[in-house]
Amino acid sequence: MQITNSATSYGSITKSFHWLTALLILSNLPLGWLATQVAHQIEATPTEDLIARATVLFSLHKTLGVAIFFVALARIVWAISQPKPGLLNGDRTIEAWAAETVHWLLYGSLVLVPLSGWVHHAATSGFAPIWWPLGQNLPLVPKSETLSEIASTLHFVLMLVLAAAITAHVAGALKHHLLDGDATLRRMLPGRMDAIPTANQPNHALPLVAALAIWLGAVGGATWLGWFGAAETSSPATLAAVESDWQVESGQLQVTVQQLGSAVTGSFADWTANIAYSESPDDAGQHGTVEVTVGIASLSLGSVTQQAMGTDFFNTSEFPTARFAADLMATESGPVARGTLTIRDQSVPVEMPFDLTITGDTAIAQGTLTLDRRNFNVGNGVKDEKSLGFGVDVSFDLTATRAN
Repeated sequence: MQITNSATSYGSITKSFHWLTALLILSNLPLGWLATQVAHQIEATPTEDLIARATVLFSLHKTLGVAIFFVALARIVWAISQPKPGLLNGDRTIEAWAAETVHWLLYGSLVLVPLSGWVHHAATSGFAPIWWPLGQNLPLVPKSETLSEIASTLHFVLMLVLAAAITAHVAGALKHHLLDGDATLRRMLPGRMDAIPTANQPNHALPLVAALAIWLGAVGGATWLGWFGAAETSSPATLAAVESDWQVESGQLQVTVQQLGSAVTGSFADWTANIAYSESPDDAGQHGTVEVTVGIASLSLGSVTQQAMGTDFFNTSEFPTARFAADLMATESGPVARGTLTIRDQSVPVEMPFDLTITGDTAIAQGTLTLDRRNFNVGNGVKDEKSLGFGVDVSFDLTATRAN
């Protein structure tokens, strides 16, 4: 069998690329669908077995997607270097134009579909990793839940275009083989098959424009249907503002969990702090008090945000807020917030050491605390620490000004 293409036949390398791509795509499409179905089951009943199954399915889907991306690039480079055998029905203008349009859609989608999925993966954090040693990030792709959601929707839309193009491609090949009786399909099978193209061949520019119009139409249609609206990930503030001796001007409240051996950091967008603090402690060493209320639904925790809101985790439908009430105490090692943290229906005594710098009427504070999620009945269905770590790091930093 010849290795390279000729004007009348495909070589073995082109055929190998074709069937390898077909095998990868036809394996990965149902794999992605199955993984998504398991993910929906987890939202309803998050069991350890389901989470483990979804992790394997999504990791396999992502790993195959990366493989498809690089195979597609190699296939395109090879195709550019080779002569392309002409169509056997080039004199049928509309049919030939449609065939070339589908080929453009296939080649473009083989790059765009896995790339959009890869951007979605790289822009978020947590959940199923890609099985390879080169890391989970992409150059120039920041960690952004908005970008991740946009890429996820784009991945789905482009996948629909790819599925339609594959259907049209297969239908066309069967039509050539069964109805026309020509060698269009046979010349892509093993063994040498020469077939003389028609003298008339379609112009490549018009099918390319048509393919671009289809992609733009699909994205535009998805936008019109509101599919990209899911990219709005920030939760509106629901907690009422509090009057405080020290008013928080800026700051962040973050949590970091270990999920499948990787650190996943999230932050709460909605929280309030009522702070009473005096530079001079009383006889018991108390500087003041703090009461922090957190809107749990405002948490953004990468790809596992929705799972974290479920009944086995924070159960936000029943317990929408968490509360930390503490005395601000002076100790030999520095200031400590000593009090009670309430999450769900569990109240646990905790101590959070913190650093504090006061300059005039401005205070800057930072602190960290490690909790055991099991003490608060969070994620009791996940008992394997390798899947979801027991320890959760809570950190804050804020700038506050003294009220006049």
